[in-house]
Amino acid sequence: MLIPPDAEALYTRLLELVRSWLAEQAEEPAVVGIYAGGAWLAERLHADLKLATPFGVVSSTFHRDDFATRGLHPSANRTALPFEVTARGILLVDDVLYTGRTTRAAINELYDFGRPARVDLAVLVDRGGRELPICASLVAAKAQIPVTHMLALERDEADTMRLVFRMEKKTA
Repeated sequence: MLIPPDAEALYTRLLELVRSWLAEQAEEPAVVGIYAGGAWLAERLHADLKLATPFGVVSSTFHRDDFATRGLHPSANRTALPFEVTARGILLVDDVLYTGRTTRAAINELYDFGRPARVDLAVLVDRGGRELPICASLVAAKAQIPVTHMLALERDEADTMRLVFRMEKKTA
């Protein structure tokens, strides 16, 4: 039986990585989460780090390369960037980095709103298996998850800020 990683422990690690990384930045970047797990992480990082710039959320739905087969996801209208994107540093946040396709789609969505000065990626888990040349600057943990399984971040039953990973066997 596969045991999912401890999302709360990984969040604590990611928070420390981001805090150290922010201390090295000339200007405070905007934190942007990829809907949904990344958005929860961005919201929590923003609150814990007491950042001045509001956090943003991007949906990867319209830029996915499998849009024709997946259809319109409920997150399609979830992009909200309450700041100017052009010439701003962006810290893009997601829960799991796997093939890189969701990250690529989210970056394309981000560029629909302007051209950032730079985009750095922070993730809780890098599970390998890349199909695109995308890597994260900040990674709380690397994990070997079988290709037959999916790892997804969820909020706990009370929909609080407590995060849990769910690991399940993929269905066709």
